[in-house]
Amino acid sequence: MSRADADANANNRTPLLKIQNLGAGYGEMPVLREIELEIFPAEMVALVGSNGAGKTTLLRALSRMLPSTGSILLNGRELNGLTSDQVFGLGLVQVPEGRQLFDRMTVQDNLLMGGYRRADKAAVARDLDKMYDMFPRLSERRRQLAGSMSGGEQQMCAMARALMAAPVLMMVDEMSLGLAPVVVEQLMEVLAAIQRDGVTVLLVEQDVQLALSGADHGYVMETGNIVRDGPADLLINDPAVQQAYLGL
Repeated sequence: MSRADADANANNRTPLLKIQNLGAGYGEMPVLREIELEIFPAEMVALVGSNGAGKTTLLRALSRMLPSTGSILLNGRELNGLTSDQVFGLGLVQVPEGRQLFDRMTVQDNLLMGGYRRADKAAVARDLDKMYDMFPRLSERRRQLAGSMSGGEQQMCAMARALMAAPVLMMVDEMSLGLAPVVVEQLMEVLAAIQRDGVTVLLVEQDVQLALSGADHGYVMETGNIVRDGPADLLINDPAVQQAYLGL
């Protein structure tokens, strides 16, 4: 569902994720300041900005790998005070920058690690088959060590591993980094497909054109602050965004 649809039904819909007055940093060094952000169910939201803007720090705060101030509500539940494992159990799942696979484990074992918390093993088996249908290359490589694959194949594996956790919100950090355009296009098609299946996606990217072209709504981050947000198709045509990030 698009943000326009969400706004039209604002009286009877609530955000899946609602961030208010969020601050975070490393030691005495603040990075994020008064972040306000909303994501509605089954939409794809792009968080864009240059390297060092604070995008990954925000994801670390949401995943509870970094302490923060303010409020983070997922399905109405406050995440501040929870551990990263508890947040993962609630369905907030991250595909990290650099993929961070278990290199010395097979592709299949990496995928099964994604579903390790799930009690319904029959559902896990069905989802494993679904991942192989979604990513045929992984089916061919299922017995191969994950670290021996190409960068694009490893990114597919990282995304499939996250989907095996049955996320309600999947956060994807710098998916396109170092990958060929044809592979990135395939991965964007996968994100669109899982969104149609009801998974909410937060796509964090330096590639502003890529992220906004596939998203419903966008947020632009600079030096730890959200400086613009709106429907993605309007942001991509915003003269300030074009000048700052698209070289136009």
